[in-house]
Amino acid sequence: MNIFTTARVRARALALAAAAVFAVPPAHAHESCVAEGAWFVPGGGQIAAQVILGRAASAQVTLLGESHDSADHHRWELHTVAALAALHPRLVLGFEMFPRRVQAALDRWVAGESTEAEFLKASDWSQVWGYDAALYLPLFHFARMHRIPMLALNVERAMVRLVGEKGLAAVPPEQREGVGEPAEPGADYLARLFDAYSQHPEKHASPPERSDPAFRHFVEAQLVWDRAMAQALAAALARNPDALVIGVMGARHVAHGEGVAHQLEDLGIARLSSLLPWDHEADCSDFSTGLASAVYGVPYLPPAASKPPAPLLGIHIESVAEGVRVSSVSPGSVAEAAGLRAEDVLTAAAGTAVKTAGELKAIVARMEPGTWLPLTAMRAGAPVELTAKFPPNK
Repeated sequence: MNIFTTARVRARALALAAAAVFAVPPAHAHESCVAEGAWFVPGGGQIAAQVILGRAASAQVTLLGESHDSADHHRWELHTVAALAALHPRLVLGFEMFPRRVQAALDRWVAGESTEAEFLKASDWSQVWGYDAALYLPLFHFARMHRIPMLALNVERAMVRLVGEKGLAAVPPEQREGVGEPAEPGADYLARLFDAYSQHPEKHASPPERSDPAFRHFVEAQLVWDRAMAQALAAALARNPDALVIGVMGARHVAHGEGVAHQLEDLGIARLSSLLPWDHEADCSDFSTGLASAVYGVPYLPPAASKPPAPLLGIHIESVAEGVRVSSVSPGSVAEAAGLRAEDVLTAAAGTAVKTAGELKAIVARMEPGTWLPLTAMRAGAPVELTAKFPPNK
């Protein structure tokens, strides 16, 4: 038995264990529209794990949606990928988390040619993504252990940001990273995008309207993001027509058959499957027909066993050449109380220079409730010293 056969046998064993976990009725019964430890088809009721996973394995592309900071979602993704590996002889794993320019780092990782630290550095993880790598590493190790190709689906944030500021027509073709003209969104997706756009009134000079050119640019940026990932998935399928191509991305790119799924259909990919985790506390009014091919009820963690929530500054940020630019500040947040403003560029936190969003997030994540965080920002070309005060636990 060669190494690849051995790896496949191990994958099947792990996948069968995962499928068994999916099939076990939940030990903790708690009110929810989706039972813990079970698969449900929105609008169609509970479905056996082997049935829905079999359907997902027979698709051309299966999309897995996540909340990026949820450890439960990442464990669910790992188990789902393991189960699909047992049902399909060949997989390709695509990730929203990586821009295309770091594809070589992913190839070296899967081939076993780099250490974990070398991989994270070569893939520019702290700058291009910034969420805790520990959440994703089990899935990355699974791909490496079983030599499953990993695919960088994304484009540079700077390109998407430029579209959001000026519109797609203002971006020369040579700067679009090969992204073609996106398919127009449906009415429901437009409505959801407008809701998201309207949630940041500090970015608008007046109450937002759908006719605003800025909203159209916001929509175009989202469509370019969706189209870029869809094109990368479709290209992977064209190169590997006998493979199941799996896309791992934020749930908003997956839900309701919109986002990436809509763009894949426009690219001629007919057999699609979309799977989502469902948290116990999720709003059941969102559990509607067409939400996904199926959702999985993530087991409930009692409050007594929950960790205190991580401290939050309450800002949206992005890495720029000068440091970490604050794109918006949430009303009532720690950041607002500290005096941070949109367009401030943070250059240091807790006396440590910060050059990327990931570095700032790592410092904030280490803060404890009730502590103070000194910040240095550049505002209109001049340094400003601020202190963020995190409230104590109640």
